Amino acid sequence: MTRDALIESLKPLLDAGKLLTDADSLDTYGKDWTKHFAPAPLAIAFPKSTEQVQAIVRWANEHKVALVPSGGRTGLSAAAVAANGEVVVAFDYMNKVLEFNEFDRTVVCQPGVITKQLQTFAEEHGLYYPVDFASSGSSQIGGNIGTNAGGIKVIRYGMTRNWVAGLKVVTGKGDLLELNKDLIKNATGYDLRQLFIGAEGTLGFVVEATMRLERTPKNLTAMVLGTPDFDSIMPVLHAFQNKLDLTAFEFFSDKALAKIMARGDVPPAFETDCPFYALLEFEASTEEVANEALATFEHCVEQGWVLDGVMSQSEQQLQNLWKLREYISETISHWTPYKNDISVTVGKVPAFLKDIDDIVAANYPDFEVVWFGHIGDGNLHLNILKPENLTKDEFFAKCATVNKWVFETVQKYNGSISAEHGVGMTKRDYLGYSRSEAEIGYMKAVKAVFDPNGIMNPGKIFTE
Repeated sequence: MTRDALIESLKPLLDAGKLLTDADSLDTYGKDWTKHFAPAPLAIAFPKSTEQVQAIVRWANEHKVALVPSGGRTGLSAAAVAANGEVVVAFDYMNKVLEFNEFDRTVVCQPGVITKQLQTFAEEHGLYYPVDFASSGSSQIGGNIGTNAGGIKVIRYGMTRNWVAGLKVVTGKGDLLELNKDLIKNATGYDLRQLFIGAEGTLGFVVEATMRLERTPKNLTAMVLGTPDFDSIMPVLHAFQNKLDLTAFEFFSDKALAKIMARGDVPPAFETDCPFYALLEFEASTEEVANEALATFEHCVEQGWVLDGVMSQSEQQLQNLWKLREYISETISHWTPYKNDISVTVGKVPAFLKDIDDIVAANYPDFEVVWFGHIGDGNLHLNILKPENLTKDEFFAKCATVNKWVFETVQKYNGSISAEHGVGMTKRDYLGYSRSEAEIGYMKAVKAVFDPNGIMNPGKIFTE
């Protein structure tokens, strides 16, 4: 069947005007935040119901056309990129909060609900959705589930996986499954819900999700602390964890801070120049807790682990301190960074970072490296910035060369090549550094069960 005939056969399955083929739409919806692959989709489909999603999947099986899910397209591993003539299934019109259960503290969402939309809904009902990251204003719940998104609150609240009470999914066969039915306790065999979380749309599409909510934290307070070296950050983390229940513990380098300060729209935390910075957050629910935080800060200064610091005294100051960390990704995007999202267990972080730093410095002494991340859960973001004198392709080729050594180091420390961004296409060739050959074999076998014709986001996580 010709391209035009395929498109015409798909149109009747959707509402009028909900199948786009113009060049701008193909470019916009055919890619995510990665810049490695050129988008080349066949068409962009916008279903408005579960029934329409099922119809699209059955059509794709009949015509052997691959499908790529599209949410907020904020991913950083090319999991939502359609580079090979696929039909993109965009969930922008499946964006409603369907039901709220105040007793179970759960919300039933369609996959296109924006993360911030869910957070705001929770706030309006006196509750809290804790999974949070810089892209919360545009990322969608379906995409968060597909990549098991993490973010800045993992040290306290865990990943997206921890907040999914139940799922409705359309499998690669077009079947509709209701998984776990929102139960807290359910000991009836395999929990298929967990397979779909982090599967990046390779097994099927989430069409409805029941998300758990939490009580609202009281008087969130942040501190930004400057340290004389990276090795000082870990005893600072240990000292504060021994005294407080932290909701976040982030870090960033002086180079990351310099990029933020150059914007001119974020006030500095303090004047002292430091090589590294830690941002920690906690609930200052009582004056005693706040005093404990200040006493711990003073102890860290006495030990030589902290050179300077500040604690937020208002909601506005809290937001300003967080901008120092949350604006980093957006700010450095101007330099077309080559990103690695890697993790090890928390205790191995200092030695691991030093090994990676030595590799990059030895092989690319002229490249600017920006470190930041969620150090409280062992997740580091390594960003190598593209020099002006290199094309994007030349730069990515040079970075790909060093990847082997970076991922060998990840393997040496029993870490992950992708802590929270997923595998997609950018990491699939390196999956063997984090997963054994036997594991990958079982993963492929699972995919074959749910998606026998290989139409669901093929070429993502692993090659077919």
